[in-house]
Amino acid sequence: MMLWTDRSFEIETLYFFRRRIILDIPNLGADRKRDLFEVLVFLFFMVPSMIISFFTLEGGNPHFPILSCSLIFNDLAYISLIAFFLWRNGEPFTNIGWKFDGMVKEAALGVGLFLPLMVCVSLIEKGFQHLGFSSQMNHLPKFLVFNGPEEILLVCVLIIVVAIAEETIFRGYLMLRFSRLTGSLSASVIISSVLFSLGHGYEGLATMVTIWISGMIVALIYVWRKSLVAPIVIHLLIDLYPLVLMPLAGLQ
Repeated sequence: MMLWTDRSFEIETLYFFRRRIILDIPNLGADRKRDLFEVLVFLFFMVPSMIISFFTLEGGNPHFPILSCSLIFNDLAYISLIAFFLWRNGEPFTNIGWKFDGMVKEAALGVGLFLPLMVCVSLIEKGFQHLGFSSQMNHLPKFLVFNGPEEILLVCVLIIVVAIAEETIFRGYLMLRFSRLTGSLSASVIISSVLFSLGHGYEGLATMVTIWISGMIVALIYVWRKSLVAPIVIHLLIDLYPLVLMPLAGLQ
């Protein structure tokens, strides 16, 4: 009687696992897609920098086109990684402000807010300069200066990609995650803006603090509009002014 019971248990166990394997077969396709997406994103981070390294002069600074291509691919890789995280978690892209309804209206709002924000930012930075904080406001670092008209298109592409990527990263994704981790939207605005300003350390302390404040203002605009369109337009115009318009006008 005991032997029959053991045999029955063994048969039921084998049937259970066989049934689980058959039921899980359709999920293999989804797993492969997930793994493929993950590998492609990982390669997107790794491969461009490896290729670009062949064009970097040994012992010297990279030329503007090389650096620009590196930054473009790096930012696109970050966007891909965020898209993968959202897809894996089953979260809609609207959670990080990727909304296109009323896009023209939002873009027009960004254009309208650009000038007041620029005036405010300039006054804040000048105030910090008077307090003795260092600033590179009027001097672009050499690695951000393009040479010749053939590189204007490249710098414009760089500005567009950077505006989209950085707003997606700092305003969209990080604000979403920090607001959940801290339970405070205000804390997410402050933390994400601090991280955003750290990437501008080469511009001096006055500029860093100013960018932190302007980052919080843009974050509040994002919270207000619940869309990244206006922040992206503002970011694009802020970068376009010193990187393209001022050099073309001979002011740099």
